[in-house]
Amino acid sequence: TPPYSNWVVSKGLLPTGMALNSATGVISGAPNTATGSPVSFSVTVQDATLNTSLPQSLSLTINPALVVKTSSPLPQGTVLVNYSQSIVVDEAYVLRVPDGLDPAGAAPLLCAGITTYSPLRHWNVGEGQKVGIVGLWGLGHMGLKFAKAFGARVALFTTSPRKAADAVRLGADEVIVSTDAAAMQKHAGTFDFLLDAVSAEHDLNRYLQLLKLDGTMALVGAPEKPSPVASFNLIMGRRRLAGSAIGGIRETQEMLDFCGEKGITSDIELIKIQQINEAYERLLGGDVKYRFVIDMASLKQVE
Repeated sequence: TPPYSNWVVSKGLLPTGMALNSATGVISGAPNTATGSPVSFSVTVQDATLNTSLPQSLSLTINPALVVKTSSPLPQGTVLVNYSQSIVVDEAYVLRVPDGLDPAGAAPLLCAGITTYSPLRHWNVGEGQKVGIVGLWGLGHMGLKFAKAFGARVALFTTSPRKAADAVRLGADEVIVSTDAAAMQKHAGTFDFLLDAVSAEHDLNRYLQLLKLDGTMALVGAPEKPSPVASFNLIMGRRRLAGSAIGGIRETQEMLDFCGEKGITSDIELIKIQQINEAYERLLGGDVKYRFVIDMASLKQVE
């Protein structure tokens, strides 16, 4: 990838109130208009050093009524987010969603999907293996679907027995309540692979003891505080504790193609952009199964 780092507007003008970051090429701000009506503009953005346009041109329509503005400092912790109906990207970073997949259900595959697909593929999860998924929310429900589709025998670990029925619907062969010491002990030393999708604070040692010889536990959840690990839980049984973030473009396309073949999408709730604050509050309370997806057509509907 060329070192694009000296961006300029070589053709056209940005509306008043908007600016181009010369280091990143990002256009930000909100157009200043007296009427608040949508503003259309077209510009060409290029790297002045390399004399290369990427993209050749950019045409956007921005509705100022949907842009948050403030004349006073925002309270600490406030986050402002802008949404767009379209973007322009380099073709090397474009992915193809297979025909037949619901676009709304496919959208989270680019986040929760690849985050769980990548470690399961990397550690060769498949037939004949016993695999555990720790936690059921956004990441966990995709981990269940993929592990089952790969042919493994899959168990879900949860602190809530109420999630058992949903876990079985999503592909779990067994549901283990992690707060039940006897149930956990029953499975000691029996798992080939564990995928930990929990971002809340929890004891990793209880799960490491469940791995068999040369078993691996991969973390995709990210608790805020460090988690202590007893060294003998790794030494005995030559176990591995690893982590995984996300996948590259090639692996993400592989994941999408696999989902197309198997008919796999995320379980989602489609919302309008006007419901974003309500959805955020519900998300904090764990009231979503299992991803919110915004209907971008609702951007045109100004309340």
